[in-house]
Order: sequence, then structure tokens, then C-alpha cells
Amino acid sequence: MRVEFLGGLFHVTSRGNARGDIFRSDVDRSCFLGVLADVVRIHNWIVHAYCLMDNHYHLLIETPDANLSLGMHGLNGKYTQRFNKAHGRVGHVLQGRFKSFVVEKESYLREVARYIVLNPVRAGMAKHPRDWRWSSYRATGENAKAPEFLTVDWILGLFGKDRKKAQAKYRKFVSEGKGLPSPFADVEGEHILGTDQFVDAVRELFGAKDEIGEIPRDQRLPNRPSLATIFEGTERSRIERDKSIRFARFNCGYTLTEISVYANIHVSTVSRIAGQA
Repeated sequence: MRVEFLGGLFHVTSRGNARGDIFRSDVDRSCFLGVLADVVRIHNWIVHAYCLMDNHYHLLIETPDANLSLGMHGLNGKYTQRFNKAHGRVGHVLQGRFKSFVVEKESYLREVARYIVLNPVRAGMAKHPRDWRWSSYRATGENAKAPEFLTVDWILGLFGKDRKKAQAKYRKFVSEGKGLPSPFADVEGEHILGTDQFVDAVRELFGAKDEIGEIPRDQRLPNRPSLATIFEGTERSRIERDKSIRFARFNCGYTLTEISVYANIHVSTVSRIAGQA
């Protein structure tokens, strides 16, 4: 079942065709990140974590506009074209369709982000995640400059408000994950990672269809207030503004993008505020 919905969080991985390498050099990895940056900008994605290996990659993506498949088609297709041109070859670079898990943000975002950056350590390619420059670890847990497409505030916000202390807690959390089983080990069937309540809710919402978007909001919330009404009187109070953001998101079903445009705030900031509910 390919689940797509507004504001969904997904762990995505794509592997090389016939288990072949999709990155032959750091030049290839830089090229991929450039393509990813374009896709994130075009499709309004939020990337919370990533890791590029030799024959596959991992992404932790939030999709405010329910467009995971569309964006992945662009990402893998454009990278394949550039890889083939650079290496004078033709044909498939990546193996079939990408693999994705829908992830419950509140219960599993930290665990999945940790799993992603520990990939090089598990594979014996690095002794510590900081030694692998092609992941989000150093930008999240240390002071490396984050790529333009990467959002680290949400994950760090889960560890506290003080940035340095949050980074220290994040590093400790990642270190404690060495040797732990994959968070996906017990996932079966639908590729849904979350609490029982979350899994049941996704099953109920999407059923067994192959690919589906969210139920139209006007059918679920026909009498919801306008954003102008929700944000009325919040201009001078950030606390009231943040309350309105969470109310609009969770009580009224407005998308992160709709709230971002109305409030004139970056969508990643809206996402972070909504997660503090």
C-alpha cells in the first residue's frame, strides 16, 4: 500500500539496480544532494535526516502537500540522468520503485533519524557517525553547516530549547543506538511505523487502496473557521500565534503550507511549532 497524505512523515530508501553502486565517488554524492535540494524546493518537502551510502540512500521526509511519489519520481529520475551522463552509460541506476514507511512523528521520529545516521557505522564504513560526511549527523548534532534542504530544528527541539544542550543530548541518544535493532524490525504488511492507535488510524483512513491522498478537508471539516478568524488578535503575541498555528493544524485540518502562507512564516517553522502541541 502506497500511502500519501498531507503532512505525512516518511522514511524513504532507494537502492541500486542489481545491487550496484549508485554513488561511485563523492562527486556523485554531491550531485545527488544538489538534485535533492531542487526537489525539496519544488515540492515543498521538509527533510529531517538523510544518509548516502554506496548502493542506496535513506531520507526522512515530511510532505506538507501529499506529493511523495511525485517528488521521488523527480529525484530518482533526474539523478539517473545525471549519473548516466557523467559515467557515459545508459539504463536503470536505481532498482524499481522506492521503498517507504509512513512514520508517526510523535513516537518514532527520533528513532528513525538515529537509525538513518548510524547506517555507516552498522556497515563498518565509519567508526562514528561524525566520520561519515554524507549524512545529516554533523549538521544536527555538531556545528557543521546544514545543507539548504535540511531542517534540524524539529529534531533538536525534541531534546530541549537550548541548542548546545539539545545537540549534546542528541549525540548521546545516537550513541546509545549502536547495536539496537532497527525500528522497522517489527513492522509488517502496510509499512506503517507507530503506536497501535496510529497504525489503526492510517488503516481506517486509507484502507487497502494502492495510492491515495487525504480525504478532502471540506468533507471532514465543513464548518471550520477561516485562518483570518483563527489568527485574529495574535499579531503582537508569539504565544497566541503559536497556539493558533496548532489549533489551525490539528483542530481545523489546515495544511502546513496554508498556515505558512497566511502567517508569512517558513513551512519548517510552522511544522516545528505544530509539533510542540
